[in-house]
Amino acid sequence: MALRDITWPSKKREHQTAIFDSTRWNAFEFRNDDIVIVTWGKSGTTWMQQIVGQLVMDAPASLAPLNDSPWLDMRLFPLDQVLDGLEAQRHRRFIKTHLPLDALVFSPQAKYIYVGRDVRDIVWSAYNHHAGFTSGALDMFNNTPGRVGPPLTHPPCDMRDYYVHFLAHGEPPGFPLSPFWDHTQGWWNIGHLPNVLFVHFNALKTDAVSEIRRIAAFLDIEINEAQLPAILEHCSFDYMRKELAKFEEMRQFFTGGGETFVHKGTNGRWKEVLSTQEIAMADEAALRNLTRDCAHWLKTGELPEGDRR
Repeated sequence: MALRDITWPSKKREHQTAIFDSTRWNAFEFRNDDIVIVTWGKSGTTWMQQIVGQLVMDAPASLAPLNDSPWLDMRLFPLDQVLDGLEAQRHRRFIKTHLPLDALVFSPQAKYIYVGRDVRDIVWSAYNHHAGFTSGALDMFNNTPGRVGPPLTHPPCDMRDYYVHFLAHGEPPGFPLSPFWDHTQGWWNIGHLPNVLFVHFNALKTDAVSEIRRIAAFLDIEINEAQLPAILEHCSFDYMRKELAKFEEMRQFFTGGGETFVHKGTNGRWKEVLSTQEIAMADEAALRNLTRDCAHWLKTGELPEGDRR
């Protein structure tokens, strides 16, 4: 299909919570080579930002997510300041978003990387992230002018009840993001577009080299092979955790600082807590809310035969 024949996604609504504000994208001016990294959250967002930063900037010994890859829809920082910073960037820009597709301004010229993960692992990571917010962080999100909807609070329940609530409602209690199932299915529905790539957390864990090569090919970046060992080192969880620990800002937001923000990057921790029946609840909820192919990819990272997304 020729590009002129494609029906591109268009923004249909605004989505605003205590944490983010979709209207912040309305004033953003795209460049033709921009990269947008998309997740619901706790799926490997920071990891993907670091990978893309390593590819774009030729393996710098720094942490790209904090230095070079802003979260545009996050509403804490003045919009003019964020936009001015992006405009000043001379390297190829890579921007983070947690917005659902129908609330995001979509550019046919930009490239979009969607990162997914088994919902059970997302919930486990979300709980640790959510519980790690400092009181000061809660105050900043809740008291920054313009908040829409309920406040951000600490988790009001234990891990198991948090998980059950998430599966039933598609959102964690006290953590106003966006409905998970709709977010996932919405992005899955455009996976056939030539400027959208789907990457799964499991694949990155299993074969980082192959996935980094696939990401580089999608972005039309030729990897400097001499830099590949450095790229792999800089994208390890231990390296990112140590780098994040250097930023005092992390301690303002998270108890334990950067070591809390980048937790373990480990799958399957729920197996030690949930019963067989509770584990199966995630599969049942996925099949109620997602197409079968989408549900299977989310759980396993395996694409249907012939699917090139």
